[in-house]
Amino acid sequence: MQNDLRYELQNVLSGKSQISFGTTIQAIANYLKNGETTSPSIEITKHFKSEETQRLENYIILNNLWAKDINLSQYVSEGAEQKVYLKDSEYVYKLNDSIYYTSWRDYLYNLLLHNYFFPDTAYELIGFIKDKSILYAVVQQSYVAITTNTDLEQVKKFLTQNGFENTRNNDYFNPELGIILEDLHDENVLTRNEVLYFIDTVFFLTKKFWIK
Repeated sequence: MQNDLRYELQNVLSGKSQISFGTTIQAIANYLKNGETTSPSIEITKHFKSEETQRLENYIILNNLWAKDINLSQYVSEGAEQKVYLKDSEYVYKLNDSIYYTSWRDYLYNLLLHNYFFPDTAYELIGFIKDKSILYAVVQQSYVAITTNTDLEQVKKFLTQNGFENTRNNDYFNPELGIILEDLHDENVLTRNEVLYFIDTVFFLTKKFWIK
């Protein structure tokens, strides 16, 4: 059953299967993947990330993906990975420069995995912007108004029931799928009316994930 799920997720990341707000994300991820010419040992270097970013910017220009008319006046907060702005009473904008990832493609895979596992807080890719020479993805996400503080034991219970093992602190690993899920503290998982909402996730894929 887990093998079937892994195969389904592989199809989502490759663009063979549809997912909420997935079309543009899948197209960009495939573009970046198809253009890779370096070996895995080179991919993790800053040089690779710089080249990939340039290729991504070329794709953005060709496909008119620069985000326009984005009002970023209502700043909410920021962490190491992204900046958050209130759009209106229903949505927030999040700006992410993929700093947690060795490639933009891995960041895009994270968005797709999040949308698959947590569709109620799915990311919609609005486009990209540049600020002080740094490229940011702009995503839109539903605003979650909390009603109580999140119980991390409930998060652990929920993830354990879905095949994720707690490895340390707020980090998890699904050994059957080969998926790592990190940084699930109480600011990244919110609670509204006793329901958990995963608003910020950090997915990583291991080699096992790609086994057919």
